[in-house]
Amino acid sequence: MKGDKIFTLIIALFAFNLQFAQETEEPELSLDKGTIDSQFEYVYKKSGNYRADGKRYEVVRIISLDKLRSNVIDSLKAQYTNAAALQATISGHESTIESLNKKLEETTTNLSTVTEEKDSMSFLGIGVSKITYNTILWSIIAGLLGLMLFFMYKFRNSNILTQEAKTNLSELETEYEDHRRRALEREQKVSRQLQDEINKYKKTK
Repeated sequence: MKGDKIFTLIIALFAFNLQFAQETEEPELSLDKGTIDSQFEYVYKKSGNYRADGKRYEVVRIISLDKLRSNVIDSLKAQYTNAAALQATISGHESTIESLNKKLEETTTNLSTVTEEKDSMSFLGIGVSKITYNTILWSIIAGLLGLMLFFMYKFRNSNILTQEAKTNLSELETEYEDHRRRALEREQKVSRQLQDEINKYKKTK
């Protein structure tokens, strides 16, 4: 008799532990909380079943079905609301991105313009690149320097020729003066001789 009571007590404790383990392992199902999938599971577990014509049917309480349908509709509405909010956020982000792209394009265009202006110079009212401007400028400077050296060379040669001409002229003037002096001396000598002859001629008469 005691053995039967102990055996019954052991079976009861084992059943209690098994039920407790199942309750701790499986979450409590309800139509008032949890996911839609868990609510369908709840309806499925709470439904009855019967067979007719060799087919199995599930019997669900109308109130549970209405509650499940209401929950599904609320979940869909919430999802639609979230989807609309996400779409609005995406649209806002797309608008912001488009605006930023336009600003980036304007900035790139302005930067290109500034870079071109920085790398270009105005020469005789014509916009040219810095390299072309520097080439033209240094070509002009080189040409002017070449002309200056050429004119310096010509001036030096002209100066040398002028000095030679002055020297030759001075020598020519000296020779001329010597020739004129000698001619004058000869003329004076001839005049004296002529006067002497005239005087002699007068004396003889």
